[in-house]
Parts: sequence; C-alpha cells; structure tokens
Amino acid sequence: MKPLINAGISPDPAPMSLIGNPALVAVTVIGNISQAIAMKLNTFLFCFLALSETAQAESFMTAQEFETYTEGKTFYYGSGGNAYGAEEYLKNRRVRWSFLDGECQEGTWYPDGDLICFLYDESPNPQCWSFVQSGNGMIAQFENDPASTTLYEVDQSADPLLCLGPKIGV
Repeated sequence: MKPLINAGISPDPAPMSLIGNPALVAVTVIGNISQAIAMKLNTFLFCFLALSETAQAESFMTAQEFETYTEGKTFYYGSGGNAYGAEEYLKNRRVRWSFLDGECQEGTWYPDGDLICFLYDESPNPQCWSFVQSGNGMIAQFENDPASTTLYEVDQSADPLLCLGPKIGV
C-alpha cells in the first residue's frame, strides 16, 4: 500500500487526544482520504457538467453553413479512433459516400429542422445527422439513433472521392 504522502494525500496530524488510540487515528485518516476523494470527484463532475453545457450551447450548423463549409470538398471521417468513411459534397446538394472500400453510394442531402438528412440511391430511408462546428472541424451525431454513431472530421480535400465503380463479373 502506498504511503498517503506519496499518494498525494496529506492527512491532518492527529489531535493530541487521538494519540495512543489507533482506531480513532484510522477513522481520522480515512475521513481525510474520503474528503480528498470527494473533492476530486466534485471537481471532475464540475468540469464534466461545464463541458456538457458548453457542448449543448454550441448550436447545430444551419443548412447554409453546412453547404458553404462542405460544397466542392471531400471529407474524411473517423469514429472511435478509426477511419469510418468519406463523403464528397457536390453542387446542388448532391453527395457521394464511401466506407473507404472503393464502393460509392450516390445521394442528396436536405435540411430537416436543425438536422441534415441524407438520402442515398440504394436506401429509401433518410439518415439524419446533427453537425456542430468545432475547433478541429465538424462533429456529426447520427440522430436516427443518437446512441450509435458520432463522427468527427479527420481531413478534407479538394480531390474527388475514389470510386472503383460497380462490381462486374461472376
């Protein structure tokens, strides 16, 4: 077990009335440790709540902001520290998506309230996302199931997305 001083916790010296009573000294030391842990936890919770409020205070990108930021560019997205996919944003709100496997899906996007929804040729169901501009680029939250996917902008390019075309053959 680490000594308390090396663990970054300095217990108050035991009052003279506690000297000679190991049980009371232990209760005093444990009480001081509990207070130190509680203070650290409170500090963590305060910081967490402050960050949550800041994130909530950030407004979603409007359709105009989204269009201005993305049109004519290809964005590469990550999720959980891994490459996720890329989307090329074309004129007239057309898009081309790939999971970076060389296969691409054509589609369009449109605003729906605060969300940006994508409709791809191969899927009849719209996929709606909220986009927030951060200091490191866009952050996108999948709103059809907010617990499932958060994407973040990893890179952007003026180059078109690489699409190998449909699979042909046997």
